Amino acid sequence: MNALRIIGSGAHKVLCLHGWFGSSTGWGPWAEVLDTDRFTWAFMDCRGYGARRDEEGAYTMAEISADAIAAADALDWPRFSMVGHSMGAMAMQRAMLDAPGRVRKLVAVTPVAASGVPFDEPTWAFFSSATESAEARRAIIDLTTGQRLTATWLTQMVRHSVNHSLPEAFGAYLVAWARTDFSAELGRPELPLLALVGEHDPALGEVPTRATYLASYPNAQLEVLANAGHYPMFETPVAMAASIERFLAAE
Repeated sequence: MNALRIIGSGAHKVLCLHGWFGSSTGWGPWAEVLDTDRFTWAFMDCRGYGARRDEEGAYTMAEISADAIAAADALDWPRFSMVGHSMGAMAMQRAMLDAPGRVRKLVAVTPVAASGVPFDEPTWAFFSSATESAEARRAIIDLTTGQRLTATWLTQMVRHSVNHSLPEAFGAYLVAWARTDFSAELGRPELPLLALVGEHDPALGEVPTRATYLASYPNAQLEVLANAGHYPMFETPVAMAASIERFLAAE
């Protein structure tokens, strides 16, 4: 059973899927500045993470999608928007395909594309080592935020990741988000989509997002968040909230 973290009571329902280092409680200050009158925000844990850390699973994009749809059903949400961070954005697209007609709008935050992420062998070995190595997790977070943030924050991010993810799940999700490819199934979705990228994200920034999301979604728009890397929910939370809420509220 998925224990959801619910914030707000507004008419516009929004289901949020976390990234590889996250959890339902790992959205930082962004979750504290959301509009709770116009929107209801539901934060889901993937299997092997957070409140579901000990729940067995296949740890795939298809499984996250099925669990997301089941969560919406449990909440009695026939229609809802979705926010996905990093690997959560990839899973969000899988859910859109698996539940046609139910998703209103998509928000992809520093997103992994439906085609996955190509790695050379040294980079793959580095990322794979993060399953067991806290130091590797720290180095990845530091790298993807432009090596410009504080040691204290990096320590907090690593601690959250280690405490809120099962190593088996963490390792399996790397394979899932990097090496899954369902881009051929996307077609040209008409759904409105907002892609948010950080100016200091060296991996999933503006160039790859334009080549994937904006090339696939005719109604997509992209915003580059100044002073942010891969984790704008921590780096620029108020700006991120303003961009997302403006997009979701627009007709």
